[in-house]
Amino acid sequence: MSIQWFPGHMNKAKKAIAERMNQIDVVIEMTDARFPASCISPLLAKTSAGKTQLKILNKSDLADENLTQEWIGFFKQQQKTDAIALSAHDKNIKASIIRACRQLVPHRGGMDKPLRVMICGVPNVGKSTLINTLIGKKSAKTGNEPGITKAEQRLILADDFWLYDTPGMLWQKIIVPESGYNLAIGGSVGRNALDEEDIVLYLIHYLKMHYPTLLAQRYQLSDFDEHMHDDVCLEQIARKRGALISGGRIDYQKASELVLQDFRSGLLGRITLETPEEWSQWLKSAQAIEAEKKRQREQAKKEKHS
Repeated sequence: MSIQWFPGHMNKAKKAIAERMNQIDVVIEMTDARFPASCISPLLAKTSAGKTQLKILNKSDLADENLTQEWIGFFKQQQKTDAIALSAHDKNIKASIIRACRQLVPHRGGMDKPLRVMICGVPNVGKSTLINTLIGKKSAKTGNEPGITKAEQRLILADDFWLYDTPGMLWQKIIVPESGYNLAIGGSVGRNALDEEDIVLYLIHYLKMHYPTLLAQRYQLSDFDEHMHDDVCLEQIARKRGALISGGRIDYQKASELVLQDFRSGLLGRITLETPEEWSQWLKSAQAIEAEKKRQREQAKKEKHS
């Protein structure tokens, strides 16, 4: 299943970001530490090309600690880019972000040259919650549904540090299928664009391969191993959690929602759904498919006009 979601306000956000970009010194891109590469926007990459960037791996307390360090190293290898991990339990978050930005652009500062920073991220990545933490009051709207913030806000974190908050934004076409699944699993895609059972089966399959012990322990699965069919695993989870309807039949929708909630809240354990190596393979495969589609379209045009 191809997962796509780009409501109208995101197109407005895209235009607003493009218009503001030439005034910005540092672009902060906030990601979910559990699937950081899937959160990286190709639209933002194009719009912010050449800009100094800070990648924030948020919710790192829910992610695999070793893989978070791998991802930080991965991003730091990119030009004019730094990366830090944050979680809801971190102290001095504001100081950490301001310090990281100042180190990236040391020539900006003071009342005559305020450091101008834009923070971007996919929906439901925790950006609005972070903004509220930074300014010490509830200025940004928060919620567990993607697409809550719909307008740009300028926030003054210090006399010479201006932060522009932007609405959560995806992109028109997600070419990496695994990326679409991970964004849906994390709650960054509207429910009208996905099938919960389908994405939970994808999640179960990944957990069987990479975190089988956490999966089996959370749901006390009997006779569990990595060879168990994904749908059988979901059926066992449903029975263990009482996701049943009349006649003892499985309520797959309820079971899927329970698994998603367990993952999003961290009850399944510290899990990361992609590694730098996996992401590179997924992206290479997706780009090859897109290139072939383009070749076929161009060939069809030639044949049509020949």
